[in-house]
Amino acid sequence: MREFIHAVSAHSFLQYALAAGLLASVACGVVGTYVAARRITYIAGGIAHSVLGGLGAARYLQVTRGWDWLHPLYGAIVAALLAAIIIGVVSIRWRESEDTAISAIWAIGMAVGVLFIARTPGYAENLMNYLFGNILMVTPSNLLLLGILDAVVVVLGLIFYRQLLAISFDEEFARLRGINVEAFYLMLLCMIALTVVLLVTVVGLIMVIALLTLPVAVATRFSRSLWQVMLIAALLIAFLTTLGLGISYDADLPAGATIIVLTGALYLLVIGTTSVAARLRPAGSRRSSPEGSSPPPAT
Repeated sequence: MREFIHAVSAHSFLQYALAAGLLASVACGVVGTYVAARRITYIAGGIAHSVLGGLGAARYLQVTRGWDWLHPLYGAIVAALLAAIIIGVVSIRWRESEDTAISAIWAIGMAVGVLFIARTPGYAENLMNYLFGNILMVTPSNLLLLGILDAVVVVLGLIFYRQLLAISFDEEFARLRGINVEAFYLMLLCMIALTVVLLVTVVGLIMVIALLTLPVAVATRFSRSLWQVMLIAALLIAFLTTLGLGISYDADLPAGATIIVLTGALYLLVIGTTSVAARLRPAGSRRSSPEGSSPPPAT
Protein backbone atom coordinates (compact mmCIF):
# COMPACT_ATOMS: atom_id res chain seq x y z
CA MET A 1 0.00 0.00 0.00
CA ARG A 2 2.96 2.37 0.45
CA GLU A 3 3.52 2.41 -3.29
CA PHE A 4 -0.14 3.23 -3.85
CA ILE A 5 -0.18 6.04 -1.28
CA HIS A 6 2.87 7.57 -2.90
CA ALA A 7 1.34 7.17 -6.37
CA VAL A 8 -1.90 8.91 -5.34
CA SER A 9 -0.02 12.11 -4.59
CA ALA A 10 1.72 11.96 -7.96
CA HIS A 11 -0.97 10.79 -10.37
CA SER A 12 -4.24 12.61 -10.99
CA PHE A 13 -6.01 9.52 -12.40
CA LEU A 14 -5.67 7.81 -9.02
CA GLN A 15 -7.07 10.89 -7.31
CA TYR A 16 -10.06 10.81 -9.66
CA ALA A 17 -10.52 7.10 -8.96
CA LEU A 18 -10.52 7.66 -5.20
CA ALA A 19 -13.02 10.51 -5.55
CA ALA A 20 -15.31 8.32 -7.68
CA GLY A 21 -15.22 5.56 -5.06
CA LEU A 22 -16.06 7.98 -2.27
CA LEU A 23 -18.93 9.53 -4.22
CA ALA A 24 -20.36 6.13 -5.04
CA SER A 25 -20.10 5.01 -1.41
CA VAL A 26 -22.39 7.78 -0.16
CA ALA A 27 -25.22 7.11 -2.60
CA CYS A 28 -24.77 3.36 -2.31
CA GLY A 29 -25.00 3.45 1.47
CA VAL A 30 -28.27 5.39 1.35
CA VAL A 31 -29.98 3.58 -1.52
CA GLY A 32 -28.61 0.12 -0.70
CA THR A 33 -30.24 0.37 2.71
CA TYR A 34 -33.64 1.07 1.16
CA VAL A 35 -33.13 -1.78 -1.32
CA ALA A 36 -32.42 -4.23 1.49
CA ALA A 37 -35.24 -2.90 3.67
CA ARG A 38 -37.85 -3.34 0.93
CA ARG A 39 -36.25 -6.57 -0.32
CA ILE A 40 -36.07 -5.51 -3.96
CA THR A 41 -32.55 -6.68 -4.79
CA TYR A 42 -33.90 -8.52 -7.84
CA ILE A 43 -35.36 -5.25 -9.17
CA ALA A 44 -32.01 -3.52 -8.69
CA GLY A 45 -30.40 -6.38 -10.61
CA GLY A 46 -32.80 -5.95 -13.51
CA ILE A 47 -32.13 -2.21 -13.66
CA ALA A 48 -28.37 -2.77 -13.48
CA HIS A 49 -28.26 -5.16 -16.42
CA SER A 50 -30.54 -3.03 -18.58
CA VAL A 51 -27.88 -0.30 -18.43
CA LEU A 52 -25.81 -2.09 -21.09
CA GLY A 53 -28.43 -1.19 -23.69
CA GLY A 54 -28.02 2.52 -22.96
CA LEU A 55 -24.24 2.28 -22.89
CA GLY A 56 -24.19 0.49 -26.26
CA ALA A 57 -26.66 2.87 -27.90
CA ALA A 58 -24.79 5.97 -26.73
CA ARG A 59 -21.45 4.58 -27.87
CA TYR A 60 -22.93 3.63 -31.27
CA LEU A 61 -24.28 7.16 -31.84
CA GLN A 62 -21.03 8.65 -30.61
CA VAL A 63 -18.98 6.72 -33.15
CA THR A 64 -21.31 6.51 -36.17
CA ARG A 65 -23.01 9.90 -35.92
CA GLY A 66 -20.09 11.90 -34.57
CA TRP A 67 -21.96 12.88 -31.40
CA ASP A 68 -18.84 13.35 -29.30
CA TRP A 69 -20.84 15.06 -26.56
CA LEU A 70 -22.91 11.88 -25.99
CA HIS A 71 -20.94 10.06 -23.31
CA PRO A 72 -21.93 6.41 -22.70
CA LEU A 73 -22.87 7.33 -19.12
CA TYR A 74 -25.66 9.55 -20.48
CA GLY A 75 -27.09 6.53 -22.25
CA ALA A 76 -26.72 4.53 -19.04
CA ILE A 77 -28.75 7.11 -17.13
CA VAL A 78 -31.56 7.09 -19.70
CA ALA A 79 -31.67 3.28 -19.86
CA ALA A 80 -31.60 2.88 -16.07
CA LEU A 81 -34.39 5.42 -15.49
CA LEU A 82 -36.51 3.93 -18.29
CA ALA A 83 -36.09 0.44 -16.84
CA ALA A 84 -36.96 1.71 -13.34
CA ILE A 85 -40.15 3.41 -14.54
CA ILE A 86 -41.30 0.39 -16.56
CA ILE A 87 -40.67 -2.01 -13.68
CA GLY A 88 -42.35 0.38 -11.24
CA VAL A 89 -45.49 0.81 -13.35
CA VAL A 90 -45.81 -2.94 -13.92
CA SER A 91 -45.28 -3.61 -10.22
CA ILE A 92 -47.95 -1.08 -9.21
CA ARG A 93 -50.60 -2.04 -11.76
CA TRP A 94 -49.93 -5.71 -12.52
CA ARG A 95 -48.00 -7.09 -9.57
CA GLU A 96 -48.48 -10.66 -10.77
CA SER A 97 -46.43 -9.78 -13.88
CA GLU A 98 -43.59 -8.11 -11.97
CA ASP A 99 -41.14 -11.02 -12.20
CA THR A 100 -41.78 -11.37 -15.93
CA ALA A 101 -41.22 -7.65 -16.50
CA ILE A 102 -37.95 -7.66 -14.55
CA SER A 103 -36.69 -10.71 -16.47
CA ALA A 104 -37.66 -9.10 -19.77
CA ILE A 105 -35.97 -5.78 -18.93
CA TRP A 106 -32.87 -7.66 -17.75
CA ALA A 107 -32.57 -9.76 -20.92
CA ILE A 108 -33.65 -7.13 -23.46
CA GLY A 109 -31.32 -4.50 -22.03
CA MET A 110 -28.35 -6.84 -22.26
CA ALA A 111 -29.33 -8.01 -25.75
CA VAL A 112 -29.77 -4.47 -27.09
CA GLY A 113 -26.38 -3.53 -25.67
CA VAL A 114 -24.69 -6.50 -27.33
CA LEU A 115 -26.30 -5.63 -30.69
CA PHE A 116 -25.15 -2.01 -30.54
CA ILE A 117 -21.65 -3.10 -29.54
CA ALA A 118 -21.56 -5.49 -32.50
CA ARG A 119 -22.60 -2.73 -34.92
CA THR A 120 -20.20 -0.11 -33.55
CA PRO A 121 -17.04 0.18 -35.66
CA GLY A 122 -13.72 -0.34 -33.88
CA TYR A 123 -12.81 -2.11 -30.68
CA ALA A 124 -15.41 -1.88 -27.89
CA GLU A 125 -12.87 -1.67 -25.08
CA ASN A 126 -14.58 1.30 -23.43
CA LEU A 127 -17.86 -0.59 -23.08
CA MET A 128 -16.07 -3.64 -21.68
CA ASN A 129 -14.70 -1.33 -18.99
CA TYR A 130 -18.28 -0.51 -17.98
CA LEU A 131 -19.21 -4.18 -18.06
CA PHE A 132 -16.50 -5.21 -15.61
CA GLY A 133 -15.61 -1.82 -14.15
CA ASN A 134 -12.51 0.30 -14.57
CA ILE A 135 -12.40 3.00 -11.95
CA LEU A 136 -8.96 4.08 -13.16
CA MET A 137 -10.54 5.44 -16.37
CA VAL A 138 -12.60 8.10 -14.57
CA THR A 139 -12.10 11.58 -16.04
CA PRO A 140 -12.86 15.01 -14.54
CA SER A 141 -16.03 15.26 -16.67
CA ASN A 142 -17.12 11.81 -15.44
CA LEU A 143 -16.43 12.93 -11.90
CA LEU A 144 -18.64 15.99 -12.32
CA LEU A 145 -21.51 13.83 -13.60
CA LEU A 146 -21.02 11.35 -10.75
CA GLY A 147 -21.05 14.21 -8.27
CA ILE A 148 -24.37 15.50 -9.63
CA LEU A 149 -25.94 12.04 -9.51
CA ASP A 150 -24.63 11.51 -5.99
CA ALA A 151 -26.06 14.83 -4.81
CA VAL A 152 -29.49 14.09 -6.31
CA VAL A 153 -29.69 10.64 -4.74
CA VAL A 154 -28.49 11.73 -1.29
CA VAL A 155 -30.70 14.84 -1.14
CA LEU A 156 -33.81 12.85 -2.13
CA GLY A 157 -32.93 10.06 0.29
CA LEU A 158 -32.53 12.43 3.22
CA ILE A 159 -35.39 14.84 2.47
CA PHE A 160 -37.91 12.01 2.05
CA TYR A 161 -36.37 9.76 4.69
CA ARG A 162 -39.58 9.19 6.65
CA GLN A 163 -41.71 8.55 3.57
CA LEU A 164 -39.22 6.09 2.10
CA LEU A 165 -38.84 4.42 5.48
CA ALA A 166 -42.62 3.98 5.71
CA ILE A 167 -43.07 2.47 2.24
CA SER A 168 -40.08 0.18 2.80
CA PHE A 169 -41.55 -1.51 5.86
CA ASP A 170 -45.34 -1.05 5.87
CA GLU A 171 -47.22 0.19 2.81
CA GLU A 172 -50.62 0.04 4.52
CA PHE A 173 -49.39 2.19 7.40
CA ALA A 174 -47.90 4.63 4.88
CA ARG A 175 -51.24 4.91 3.07
CA LEU A 176 -53.06 5.54 6.35
CA ARG A 177 -50.62 8.39 7.00
CA GLY A 178 -51.55 9.92 3.65
CA ILE A 179 -48.31 9.03 1.86
CA ASN A 180 -48.52 8.51 -1.91
CA VAL A 181 -46.95 5.04 -1.87
CA GLU A 182 -46.88 4.62 -5.65
CA ALA A 183 -45.16 7.95 -6.29
CA PHE A 184 -42.48 7.36 -3.65
CA TYR A 185 -41.94 3.80 -4.85
CA LEU A 186 -41.26 5.09 -8.36
CA MET A 187 -38.93 7.72 -6.91
CA LEU A 188 -37.05 5.01 -4.99
CA LEU A 189 -36.62 2.97 -8.17
CA CYS A 190 -35.28 6.04 -9.98
CA MET A 191 -32.84 6.60 -7.10
CA ILE A 192 -31.72 2.99 -7.49
CA ALA A 193 -31.24 3.60 -11.22
CA LEU A 194 -28.98 6.61 -10.62
CA THR A 195 -26.99 4.74 -7.97
CA VAL A 196 -26.49 1.84 -10.37
CA VAL A 197 -24.97 4.25 -12.89
CA LEU A 198 -22.62 5.51 -10.17
CA LEU A 199 -21.54 1.98 -9.27
CA VAL A 200 -21.09 0.88 -12.88
CA THR A 201 -18.15 3.25 -13.07
CA VAL A 202 -16.58 1.69 -9.97
CA VAL A 203 -17.18 -2.08 -10.21
CA GLY A 204 -19.00 -2.61 -13.51
CA LEU A 205 -22.65 -3.50 -14.03
CA ILE A 206 -22.08 -7.24 -13.54
CA MET A 207 -20.91 -6.75 -9.94
CA VAL A 208 -23.14 -3.81 -8.95
CA ILE A 209 -25.51 -5.86 -6.79
CA ALA A 210 -22.75 -7.15 -4.52
CA LEU A 211 -21.60 -3.65 -3.59
CA LEU A 212 -25.19 -2.45 -3.27
CA THR A 213 -26.27 -5.13 -0.80
CA LEU A 214 -23.38 -6.84 1.03
CA PRO A 215 -22.06 -3.79 2.96
CA VAL A 216 -25.64 -3.07 4.05
CA ALA A 217 -25.99 -6.65 5.27
CA VAL A 218 -22.82 -6.18 7.33
CA ALA A 219 -23.99 -2.82 8.66
CA THR A 220 -27.24 -4.29 9.99
CA ARG A 221 -25.20 -6.42 12.40
CA PHE A 222 -23.93 -3.30 14.16
CA SER A 223 -26.90 -0.92 14.10
CA ARG A 224 -30.47 -0.73 15.32
CA SER A 225 -31.92 2.01 13.11
CA LEU A 226 -32.07 2.70 9.39
CA TRP A 227 -29.99 5.88 9.44
CA GLN A 228 -27.23 4.06 11.33
CA VAL A 229 -27.23 1.33 8.68
CA MET A 230 -26.86 3.99 5.98
CA LEU A 231 -23.93 5.63 7.75
CA ILE A 232 -22.06 2.42 8.51
CA ALA A 233 -22.67 1.02 5.03
CA ALA A 234 -21.39 4.20 3.38
CA LEU A 235 -18.24 4.14 5.52
CA LEU A 236 -17.68 0.47 4.75
CA ILE A 237 -18.04 1.02 1.01
CA ALA A 238 -15.64 3.97 1.11
CA PHE A 239 -13.12 1.81 2.99
CA LEU A 240 -13.54 -1.18 0.68
CA THR A 241 -13.25 0.83 -2.53
CA THR A 242 -10.14 2.62 -1.26
CA LEU A 243 -8.51 -0.59 -0.01
CA GLY A 244 -9.47 -2.48 -3.16
CA LEU A 245 -8.07 0.27 -5.34
CA GLY A 246 -4.79 0.21 -3.42
CA ILE A 247 -4.40 -3.56 -3.51
CA SER A 248 -5.29 -3.76 -7.20
CA TYR A 249 -2.79 -1.02 -8.04
CA ASP A 250 0.07 -2.71 -6.16
CA ALA A 251 -0.75 -6.21 -7.46
CA ASP A 252 -1.75 -5.13 -10.98
CA LEU A 253 -5.26 -6.62 -10.66
CA PRO A 254 -8.66 -5.39 -11.91
CA ALA A 255 -9.92 -2.85 -9.39
CA GLY A 256 -13.61 -3.71 -9.61
CA ALA A 257 -13.09 -7.43 -9.04
CA THR A 258 -10.69 -6.75 -6.17
CA ILE A 259 -13.23 -4.49 -4.46
CA ILE A 260 -15.95 -7.13 -4.77
CA VAL A 261 -13.71 -9.92 -3.44
CA LEU A 262 -12.90 -7.79 -0.39
CA THR A 263 -16.58 -6.98 0.06
CA GLY A 264 -17.57 -10.65 -0.12
CA ALA A 265 -14.79 -11.67 2.27
CA LEU A 266 -15.85 -9.04 4.81
CA TYR A 267 -19.47 -10.16 4.54
CA LEU A 268 -18.61 -13.82 5.11
CA LEU A 269 -16.28 -12.96 7.99
CA VAL A 270 -18.82 -10.77 9.80
CA ILE A 271 -21.79 -13.08 9.24
CA GLY A 272 -19.78 -16.13 10.28
CA THR A 273 -18.31 -14.45 13.36
CA THR A 274 -21.62 -13.03 14.59
CA SER A 275 -23.39 -16.35 14.02
CA VAL A 276 -20.79 -18.23 16.06
CA ALA A 277 -20.88 -15.59 18.81
CA ALA A 278 -24.68 -15.83 18.96
CA ARG A 279 -24.50 -19.60 19.45
CA LEU A 280 -21.87 -19.31 22.20
CA ARG A 281 -23.76 -16.58 24.06
CA PRO A 282 -25.87 -17.82 27.01
CA ALA A 283 -29.50 -18.29 26.01
CA GLY A 284 -30.77 -15.79 28.54
CA SER A 285 -28.54 -13.01 27.27
CA ARG A 286 -29.26 -13.45 23.57
CA ARG A 287 -31.15 -10.80 21.74
CA SER A 288 -32.46 -10.88 18.22
CA SER A 289 -30.32 -9.17 15.63
CA PRO A 290 -31.58 -7.73 12.38
CA GLU A 291 -31.52 -9.99 9.38
CA GLY A 292 -28.50 -9.51 7.11
CA SER A 293 -30.79 -8.70 4.19
CA SER A 294 -33.22 -6.39 5.96
CA PRO A 295 -32.44 -3.42 8.22
CA PRO A 296 -34.65 -2.83 11.27
CA PRO A 297 -37.17 0.00 11.39
CA ALA A 298 -35.83 3.35 12.51
CA THR A 299 -36.39 4.26 16.13
